[in-house]
Amino acid sequence: MSTTIPGTPVPAAGPGPRAAVAGAAPECHVVTHVHWDREWYRPFEAFRARLVELAERVCAELDDGRMKSFHLDGQTIVLADVEALRPDLAERLRGHARAGRLTLGPWHVLADNQLVSGENLIRNLLTARRLAPGTLAGVGYSPDAFGHPADLPRLLRGFGMDTALVWRGAPDGVARFRWRSPDGSEVFAVNQGYHGAEVLWADGPADSDAAGRLGDFLRAEHARLPHGPWLLMNGGDHLAPSGPGTRIREAADGAAATGAVLHESTLEDFFTAARTAADARASAGEPLPVIDGELREPAGYLTFILPGTLSARTYLKQANASAQNLLERWAEPAVALHAPGDLTLRADLDHAWELLLRNAPHDSLCGCSVDEVHRENAVRYERVHQLGEHVVRRALLASGLDVRAYGDPAHDHTDLAVLNPHADGAGGPVTVDVLTAPDRHPVAVTAPDGTSVPFETETLGVETVFEADLDLLPDSRPALRHRLHLNVPALPGLGRTVLRVRLGDAPSDGTVARTVHQARTIPAPWGGDLTAADDASLTLTRIDGTELAGLGLLTDGGDSGDTYNYDPPRQDRVITPRLVASRTRTSAVRTFLELDAVLDLPVGLTPDRASRGERTTAIPVRIEVAHWSGDPLLRWHIALDNTARDHRLRFHAPTARGADTWTGDGQWSLIERPVRPDLGPLPTERGHEAVCGSAPVQGLGAVGRGTDRTALFAPGLPETRALSGTETATGAEQEIVVTLLRSVGWLSRFDLRSRTTGAGPMLATPEAQCQGPQNFDLALALGDAVATDTGLTRRAASFRTPLRAWQLRPGTTAEPSPGEIRVEGALLTALKPAENRDGLILRLNNPTSVACEARVYAPADALLVPVRLDEEPTGQELVRQGTAESVWRMAPFATLTLRIEGRD
Repeated sequence: MSTTIPGTPVPAAGPGPRAAVAGAAPECHVVTHVHWDREWYRPFEAFRARLVELAERVCAELDDGRMKSFHLDGQTIVLADVEALRPDLAERLRGHARAGRLTLGPWHVLADNQLVSGENLIRNLLTARRLAPGTLAGVGYSPDAFGHPADLPRLLRGFGMDTALVWRGAPDGVARFRWRSPDGSEVFAVNQGYHGAEVLWADGPADSDAAGRLGDFLRAEHARLPHGPWLLMNGGDHLAPSGPGTRIREAADGAAATGAVLHESTLEDFFTAARTAADARASAGEPLPVIDGELREPAGYLTFILPGTLSARTYLKQANASAQNLLERWAEPAVALHAPGDLTLRADLDHAWELLLRNAPHDSLCGCSVDEVHRENAVRYERVHQLGEHVVRRALLASGLDVRAYGDPAHDHTDLAVLNPHADGAGGPVTVDVLTAPDRHPVAVTAPDGTSVPFETETLGVETVFEADLDLLPDSRPALRHRLHLNVPALPGLGRTVLRVRLGDAPSDGTVARTVHQARTIPAPWGGDLTAADDASLTLTRIDGTELAGLGLLTDGGDSGDTYNYDPPRQDRVITPRLVASRTRTSAVRTFLELDAVLDLPVGLTPDRASRGERTTAIPVRIEVAHWSGDPLLRWHIALDNTARDHRLRFHAPTARGADTWTGDGQWSLIERPVRPDLGPLPTERGHEAVCGSAPVQGLGAVGRGTDRTALFAPGLPETRALSGTETATGAEQEIVVTLLRSVGWLSRFDLRSRTTGAGPMLATPEAQCQGPQNFDLALALGDAVATDTGLTRRAASFRTPLRAWQLRPGTTAEPSPGEIRVEGALLTALKPAENRDGLILRLNNPTSVACEARVYAPADALLVPVRLDEEPTGQELVRQGTAESVWRMAPFATLTLRIEGRD
């Protein structure tokens, strides 16, 4: 998606025509291209039909020479989309790519690269190489993403690319720069500036404005970079440029007036020229500026970063986080460890990733398309889960764990297999459903060594359980379903244990939670007590008597914006819940507080959209806050049925002592960001956007320092910010705030105050109001547990990917098993089959600013090969284990990727 406003000219800049250039004539490389959104203001099928028409036109002009070359956007998925309808046309495109006349990639899809995980981005690039080997562009092409993450240079270098074409979020007025990730990886970056789709566009055979438009463009480029070379991307959203050579000749007067030389070119040729020029300027004492970290600054006219997309349709972000976690932390490791040679399971994995990647583009995952698009997105996420869970269960079966619910339900006992997805030792909360004979109940749980495992049981009722498989006849049996909550002792990295559940005629004493009605207080994980206030937030009373109020406060304000930008009504009312009932439930493993509250929200905005209306709707809110024994996290589950429109719901967590920055996690690095106002000064000029204090996180945000730190874990809820001073809702010095829900009814509007023109067509999107049931899961930690960055990231990983348990089929025998691969001192981000089918890939991460040592335990006969992110060898020395342990030093913010070969 590009912000193209019909009839808006490229702004002129710089001196008059002849004064623009001195010395040698600068080059302007004209790269003819299309930016193709698979789905946006039309659903996918409507866009694909037009894509095939475009492909046919492009092939015809490449065939007869009207075009010398064409850039078919930065994504290979357009080949698959064309091939589904016209295989012959797709082969013609491949032929032009092999001949060098057509470029595409390096991505499979142009993802919103801030919202997806690092592993998602890696699978994106790997999939492109698998689909179009040998024909991909070698430029890190990402101009239309809504900002760029700090770790993108690292990713590009990991795939052999040292260049990047960017736009949104890049520093205003900086045409070329060295862009550096936290780990030190650097690329040569070109800031495209506002695209020039209309510069060479002809409305008819004799377009008298062409020379003037071209002259304006070249003067603007001269103001940014007087010596050139310049890049004119000839094309735009869903446009089919024609005859660029003819267009250049027709507009020759505009070029001549500036002294520039225009010629048809490719991105690779432009970057070669641009780098040569930059090196020459550096040799002359004018080195490129270095820009560190993420690119997220609004940069002038029509260069929006559209921060409201971080929270538009949050259900999509939650589904994406869940699907990523399933594939990255469960399905891929299960296949790598237990079924690496199973070609069917590997194909299932590839297909699951393909489905997930198709939801990653910025107009899809960002929630800023028409409603039909996002209905299809939701179904794709469901399909990813279907495949991912199937792969996990088949891999478990290959490892000897049969988790199919087949045969007579258990009568005397049943077994649970509990698996640790982390590379180091981990234990903690596990919830699992267990089926028994209709009159039998769990009465005890024991570990393999005979020790008792504390648990809580809920009886959910009798049902008819159905199971069938390739080797199992269809079978339906009556069974009683129970939900067990267990506090599992620590398991070795990537290991498993088997727990025995003994059954009896009735639940035993102490296994059913004890309920106390009207109670409001539970013990805090960090010492002291937590008491619910009348607004359903919690007040922490520490052992020393000091208090911290407002933990988990919900606030709801109006939103007159659209899917791209939050926009505060001129007269807003912020509303908090009112508590109507409370109770505590206490068992052997946890204590939790149940709060029934009501949000009395305006039904919507007034007709002029200037304020919230007077008519209200009462929205029931169920808040469950759980404290598990021995767990430093306080866990929230919030459920509501949204019946209001045009509003924003947020979750607040205060800290005792603030700081000037707050911490959020990027793909592989903790990022320090400045504390900014919720919304900066509202722009007064047309085509500008207010600075927004929010930023995307992968799953954590924290404020404060050391033992005064407050950390909030919310995977799938990426819009996070820190508030301080008079902006805090709780009265604390500082808060970390997460947006749970934005309800808006328009794709784009032209009357916002926070963005002073449209960002797309003004189409109604009633389903972006997100009405209906909404559920949110978050966790909070204070003090020692998150005082260090290492502790912070480990707590985030444990919350994002908790242990899982499965009930074993009656008659299945299984033994506890340590993982054959373990890691200490670093976080696991990937364990997957290698792309070349030779061994498996282990990827580790040190997301902190402090160096560490990673100890890798693998089979003694394994060969450890250091590889890049694209799985190509780095050339570093290979490590033949010889023993089960090897030590790897990891610099601050480093990733380490190893291919493990030769396992018996």
